[in-house]
Amino acid sequence: MTLYYSLVFILLVFEMVLFMSLIVPMPFTWKRKLFTFLAENPLIAKLQYGMKITFIFILILFIDSVNRVYRVQVELAAASKNPNIAAPALGGTERMEVQARKFYSQRNMYLCGFTLFLSLILNRTYVMILDVLRLEEEVKRYRGDKDVGKNDAGLGKAGNIGEISSLKRELEKRDRDIEALKKQSQGLTDEYNRLGDQVSPADGTPKKDR
Repeated sequence: MTLYYSLVFILLVFEMVLFMSLIVPMPFTWKRKLFTFLAENPLIAKLQYGMKITFIFILILFIDSVNRVYRVQVELAAASKNPNIAAPALGGTERMEVQARKFYSQRNMYLCGFTLFLSLILNRTYVMILDVLRLEEEVKRYRGDKDVGKNDAGLGKAGNIGEISSLKRELEKRDRDIEALKKQSQGLTDEYNRLGDQVSPADGTPKKDR
């Protein structure tokens, strides 16, 4: 197995462990803290971005492996249709080589395919568990539990991993911009009023230069 397919296998194992950790029964408080951490940690957001790029390369490997399987199947089919050249072409070492190529191509195709499929399952499982936590939160809030909502404000707004941290930074930046605009507007208003008081006399008519 080449290096990149070994890395794909390691990623597949990591996805399996992560999937098992998501479906393991845990208390509501632990699961709430875990998903709040996943939603607010900026390192998790960077890791998610890197994983998206990795899955693009895995998709390319999957397409390449499917192409290799197809070419081997075409080669075997073409050899079987020609009885005159089928025996020498598929006999002995040549047959073993073709079968080995077919086995490796199919192995790589299944490996990349299951890795991509499990990534979709993980994403969907994360969203479903997040929805369940939100519903449990709403039920406890309707029952009058005052502790609900204090430490999990980010859980109700989480959509993707790392989304809350980026949204918080954007909101803080916009708040600073709004405060700066308010100060500039207030300064311009005060300056306009001061100039108006200097130019206009008490009766409201402008002063004339003498």
